[in-house]
Amino acid sequence: RPAGAEEAERRSMSEYTPARAARRLMRPAGRVSLGTRLEGEASPYVSLALVACDQAISPLLFLSDLAQHTRNLMADAHACLLFDGTGHLPDPLTGARLSLLGQAEPVDDARARDRFFRRQSSADFYRTFGDFRLWRLTPARGQLVAGFGRIQWIEAADLRPDPAVSAALAEAEPDILRQINAEQATLIETLGAQVSGLADWRLTGVDPDGADLRADQQVARLDFPQPAGDAAGVLAQLRRLADI
Repeated sequence: RPAGAEEAERRSMSEYTPARAARRLMRPAGRVSLGTRLEGEASPYVSLALVACDQAISPLLFLSDLAQHTRNLMADAHACLLFDGTGHLPDPLTGARLSLLGQAEPVDDARARDRFFRRQSSADFYRTFGDFRLWRLTPARGQLVAGFGRIQWIEAADLRPDPAVSAALAEAEPDILRQINAEQATLIETLGAQVSGLADWRLTGVDPDGADLRADQQVARLDFPQPAGDAAGVLAQLRRLADI
């Protein structure tokens, strides 16, 4: 893993908050369980969906109008997403998971759409299908289970990073990606090589909490030791993780 990761982990533990832990669970997630209310019934309906999070930590979903979960959302926008961080554990009940409640709606947001597909390249096949649209879930609150017996509700206002910083990074992200990928290729390769032996890593996303890398079909998440709010801050945190 990146050379600076141990320092980041120590700092993370010393600065632990439920909201920070929840965001670190959400940011690297590639899929979620999507709970909706079955159209015309009171019964819950749970399905699988690909996910990416925008800079403000709102989950993004790319859903077909023909799917049952989408018809459910059209009738009732309330939804719950389960972010499961327990897959690598022999005893899943000791691991972290987050049930995030909110309301979902389709959005026409080119930056958010591009961010989703940079994170979910396998979904590119569906990008031109006429029945697919981007949806954004606006969080209301979430229940974090950080381990056995460690349960806490988190309100949306506490979950979100600084709104001004998130908005600024959302606008600057395309330029930051172009600049760093063009001018700091060696740095990105160094960070990627510490994640795995693959080559040709590229920076595919930045947000206040960290950065996303991709090499072929493999993705990696880098959590920043400190929040970043602009291009200089992102580069400084990446260099810190690489111990440069």
